[in-house]
Parts: sequence; C-alpha cells; structure tokens
Amino acid sequence: MRLIFAIIYSVLIILLVLCGMISRRSKRTVATSVSYLEFSFIVPIVGNLILVLSQNELLSTLGSYTYFIGMDLMAFSLFDFTLSYCNIPWRAHRKKCYVIYAILTLDIIQYFFNPFFGQAFGMEAITVDGSPYYRLVPYFGQTCHRIAVYFAFFTSLGIFLLKAIRVPRIYAEKYYVILFTMIFAGFWQSYYIFSRTPIDRSMVALAVCALLIFYFSLFYRPFRLLDRMLANIASKIPESVFFFDANDRCIWINRNAEKLVELQSDNLDRVQHRLQAMFDDLGEGEDNWSTKQQVGSGKNARFYSLERHFVTDSRSKKIGSFLNIHDHTEDILNHQREMYEATHDKLTGLFTKEHLFNVIKHRIAIDKDTSYSIAYFDIKDFKMVNDIFGNTAGDNVLVRVANWIKENSRDNWSYGRIGGDAFGVCFPTDTVRLAIVEDRLSKFVISNGTIDQHILLHVGIYHVTDTSIDVSIMFDRAHLAQTSIKNEYNMHIAIYDDKMRDQVLWGQKISAELEAAIDQRQIVPYLQPIVDNKGTIIGAEALVRWLHPKEGFLPPFTFIPTFEKNGMIADVDLYIWRCACEILASWTGEKEKLFISVNISPKDFYFMDVFAEIDKLVNEFKINPNRLRIEITETVMMTDAESRMAMLKRFRENGYIVEMDDFGSGYSSLNQLKDMPLDVLKIDMKFLSKAEDNMKAETILRNVLRLSSDLGLFSLTEGVETEDQYNMLSQMGCNLFQGYYFAKPMSVNDYEKLWSEQNESKKHSPWA
Repeated sequence: MRLIFAIIYSVLIILLVLCGMISRRSKRTVATSVSYLEFSFIVPIVGNLILVLSQNELLSTLGSYTYFIGMDLMAFSLFDFTLSYCNIPWRAHRKKCYVIYAILTLDIIQYFFNPFFGQAFGMEAITVDGSPYYRLVPYFGQTCHRIAVYFAFFTSLGIFLLKAIRVPRIYAEKYYVILFTMIFAGFWQSYYIFSRTPIDRSMVALAVCALLIFYFSLFYRPFRLLDRMLANIASKIPESVFFFDANDRCIWINRNAEKLVELQSDNLDRVQHRLQAMFDDLGEGEDNWSTKQQVGSGKNARFYSLERHFVTDSRSKKIGSFLNIHDHTEDILNHQREMYEATHDKLTGLFTKEHLFNVIKHRIAIDKDTSYSIAYFDIKDFKMVNDIFGNTAGDNVLVRVANWIKENSRDNWSYGRIGGDAFGVCFPTDTVRLAIVEDRLSKFVISNGTIDQHILLHVGIYHVTDTSIDVSIMFDRAHLAQTSIKNEYNMHIAIYDDKMRDQVLWGQKISAELEAAIDQRQIVPYLQPIVDNKGTIIGAEALVRWLHPKEGFLPPFTFIPTFEKNGMIADVDLYIWRCACEILASWTGEKEKLFISVNISPKDFYFMDVFAEIDKLVNEFKINPNRLRIEITETVMMTDAESRMAMLKRFRENGYIVEMDDFGSGYSSLNQLKDMPLDVLKIDMKFLSKAEDNMKAETILRNVLRLSSDLGLFSLTEGVETEDQYNMLSQMGCNLFQGYYFAKPMSVNDYEKLWSEQNESKKHSPWA
C-alpha cells in the first residue's frame, strides 16, 4: 500500500508541476495566483511522499516538517487565489489579510523552534505493510498549527460561498465546483487527523482540488452560460435573426423575427414560406451574402437589408446558417426627411438656394441641346408688408407667391427660394410666352378671405448663352435686369442684355481701380460756389470728379451709383473730406471766411464712425469746424433715426454747421424736420421744375422758405439756373444760392481764381 500511495503522490506532483508551469505562461489575470497555488500544493504532498517511503526517524521527521510547513504555504496561496478569483480588492481588506498572513507566518516560525523545545510534535514508530513507519505525535504547537490552517481555509471557503450566493445563478457554477471540492478535501483532511490513520490519503483530495482550480481558472468555459447569454442577446438585438440547419430548415428565431413573419417560435415550419413571400431572394446556399430590398410601395414601403452566413464545425463543414434581416425603414425615412429639409425651404417648400443652383448646374450640363433661361422674382416693397401687417402676413405672401410659381410652372422647370423675398426659376426658353406671364403678373392678387391685395412682382430674365459661367452669375444677371425696373409699376418683366452686362463690367472695372485712383489723386474735388443774396461767393460744395488716365473726365453719375451699391462710396467720401480739409487749411487771409460743404452718404454709417472720422480730420488740419459744413440727405434719417439724430446733435455741439440736402425732392417729413438738429435747409429747384402746376409749386416753395426762417434755419436753394429764379427766390426770402446761374462745379484753382476776381472787383466798386 505504501508503494501505491508513493506512486500516486509522485504522479500528482508531476501533474501539479506541469499545471504550475502552464499557469506561469498564461496571460490571464488570475494566472499568477494559480501558479503559486499549484506549486504550494506540491510541498505537503512531497512531505507525505517522504513519510510513505521513509523507514528512518530523522527522514520521517524532515518529511513531517515539509508536510506541515507546506500546509501553511498551501493555506497562504489558497487565500491569495481566493481573493483574486473572487475579485476581492486586496487594498479594501488589507488589515484582515494581514491577520491571516501573520497567523500563518507565526505558525511556520514556531516549527523552527520545535527541534529545540519540542512544542509542536514528536514521532512514534509503528509498523505499516510489515516495515517501520513513523507517524506524528501532536503537541500544543501542532494544535495551533491546525487552528491557523483551518482558519485560513475556512476564510477562503466563506469567501467562495458568499460569492456563489451573490452572483447570478448562471455564474455561480464555477464557484460552487471549487467550493464543494475544497469542502470535500477539508472533510477528508479532518478525517485523517481524527482517525490517526498512518497514511494521509486526503492529499489526493487536495491535489484534485488544485487540479480543478487550475482547470476552472484558466480553461473552463461556461458553455451553458454562453448558450443562454447568446440566446438572450440574439433575442434582444434589433435585427430579425433566423437560424437554419444544414438543410435550410428554420430551427430558431428571435423575437423580432417572430414579429416580422408574424409567427411564434413553435411554428417554425412556416417561416421559410413567409420569408419567400416577403422577399425576392434569401441567399440560400450562399455564404457572406447580402442585399437590400424594398417591400411594398408608397407610404407602406419598408426597406430591409439581408445578410446570410454559414456556420461551420471545426472541419469547416457546414452545419447550418443564419439569416440577419435589418429594418432600415426609419433610418431611410429620417434620411429622406433630412435630405428634404436640407434641400427645401421650410416655409414655402421650394428648393433652397444652394440646392436650386446645383440642380440647375446639373441640368444645363447634361442637356446641352436645350436653351435655358434664368428668372429672378422679387416682391416689390415686401419689407413694408412685414412692417405694416406683421411677419405672419409676410409669410403668407411668400407662400402664396411660391404656390403661384408652382401653379404656373411645368414639370421640366426648376424653382426655389433664393432669398428673403426673392425666388428663382430655370426653364427651357421655348416653354414660356412672356406676354402671358406679364398679363398674369399684372393680375396677381392674394386674398385673406375678405380683402384682395395686389402684389407687385418684378422679374428679371437672363437667357443662358454661356453655359460655362457659374449659376450664381446667371442669377446676378437676372437680378440686374430685375433691378432696372424695380421702380416701375406697369412693367413686370425685364430681360438682361449686353448694355446691362457692360454696366456690370464697368462697375467691376472702376471698383478695381478706385484704390489706385485715390492714391494717385485721380479722384479730385470740384467746388461749386455758394453765394449769398448779393451774389457774393461765401463758400462751396465739394463734389467728386474722376480724372481717369484712359477714360478721361468722368462725371459722378458714371461711378457714384456703383460705389453706392457696393459700399465703396465710404472710401470716396472719406477721401473728399480729407481733400476739403486740405483746401480749407490752405486758405488764409480773406479766404478763411470761406466754407466747404461735404456730403455724407447713408452707406457711410455702415462702415465708419462718421463724426469721429470728420472730427479727426478737422483736428489734424487745425481748421475751424464751422468752415466744414456737413450735408446729409433725408434718406440718412430713414434708418436708425434716433442714433443719427444724436450724431447730428454731436456735430452741432462741436461747432459744425449741419445742412439737410435735397429737401423737397423726396418724401420730406415735417415730423423729422421739427426734431432734427439742423442749421441749413437746402432746397432743390428740381421740385419746382417738375411741377405740373407752377402756382402750387411756388406757393409750397414760398411756405417752405418761410417755415425755414420761422424754425431759425438758413435756407439754401440749389439748382438755380436763371436770373428769374434767382430774383423770385430772393423775394421769397432765400438766404443762400447755388446753381449754374452763378457757376458750374469747377476745379479748386478755377474756384480760387473766380473768388479772387470777384473780390478784386468789389474792392474797386464805388459801392465798396
């Protein structure tokens, strides 16, 4: 019997050595603890192997020491493995761990004192299998040893038991197997201790426990757990999943698949038939097959993606397949909705500007045999509709115009909203009769149920002759045509022509040359004299002229409108202000009594602080502010009136004289006039020349002059061309005059010469 156990122990030692070495090579987190455990279990078995084979007391005593110290090491490593395997954080329980480590360490130490004090154990000889066998005679130290080992052992058992109870039942399997093995080994070891049998057969149970720990820690795969988890996962995934055997018979479907085919999992025989009725192709017999299919049409359409894959065994033999069907309907509908929202105007439902331009670009590129035209629609005075009737009414107008465009369009037209109240249309030129469109536009009204409101639409049309230019340029040309009639009420359609194109090119040319023209002083101020009621020159208005090196003398109407549109008028005005200050600074002596009026454009306020710029120039050239007069027009006050009023007040507070230019030529507001901080009211004689009833016009002019006087304002009439006009205005009480009757705008030198001649003649006059 001793030989048999010696062989068993030897085999177990070899197995544990192999397990320990394999554990050390494993990359799993628990592998280090397992390797220590395997090697620690070898030590007590080696001690028992020595006891079984030994017939010598000294050698048997050495085997006992190896056995008992090995049991301490085994308890130590078992506790360490338990912490790791059960995911118990050592740091959170380190004080308790230190207690166990200390108890086991002290137990090992006390064995080193046993040869001297004999407090742990002794040896007695008995006969086993006919030969001497030395067995343990326990003393007090041995009892302490057993308490220490059992304490660590039961602590490990308790941790395993709590872990097995607390985890979900399906996870508890790996804990229960090790737990029961440890309990079995513990009972067997206890039986050995109390029965005092000579050979410790419980070592077999301990070794088996170590081997099971090795397997469950490093190689065990809970297939039952995996099967259940995979089944649960497959049941809950959003796709419909169908599993088939090698003969393509359905053997399992998940919940979404049940809903798709409207069958329960206990009626799988009909699954194949339902799928074939729904889809054109199911990919039978194909691996890694996929397709996208639509089921139904219109609002009932559903969109699916199908994938089929083989399932093979370890020899790559097909054992079945699975079909995955994903319903993309919501995604596709959301995508279609997003695409629609990205390409269609939210209010009108027409194409957005960007999408319309892309559609037109594509159409013109692929259909080169068709002649196309671009139309730019704009609603006259749409801002007034919003201001008077509110945004809701404005939106209704936009929707009605959009509907009108759709109703009057053909299938091969493209149209969209390209701005706030602007719409664009691209159409084959030969599909439109402009006379019919003109007639329909003249009759275009919208109704709220009780009131019919005529809406004036102006349309600019560009016939596409150059398909290589950008669509935005095509619309710019159509827009340019539309702006040419924007003030017309009986004309609704204008067609872009070469004259408009030349105007655009001219505008681009002079805009590109402006900076150099200012640097090279091609832009010059011309001065038109301003005289008092005696005809004496007392000042001038600074007017801009361009002495172009190639085009020659350019009057303002050839470039000012362009700069008014693109905002470059601010650069021109700032330059003329500087020139005026230079001229005033150069006038000394008697000329210091002269003043120069400079114009301020409404656009200037968008690009600079007008007061700050002018005041900086006045300070730079050290001139009296009242010599640089500020001319504004009524249109300056049409936007942001409150801040403009404050700015004019600031000018006057700093010594400047403020003039209102062109009073009477537009829609003059007496309400504004009473509030505006002014010094001079400048009246345009065009008011009188355009009047059909001169008597009424003269009456209004007389009263305006009287009103000016009553308000404490000086009056200045410009555009005086005849002696009769001058005499009439003088009799009416006008203070200052300007016009061709006195002098045309002239260069600075000519102005100074004219002033000098007048001044000399006055000196030699007998009335001087």
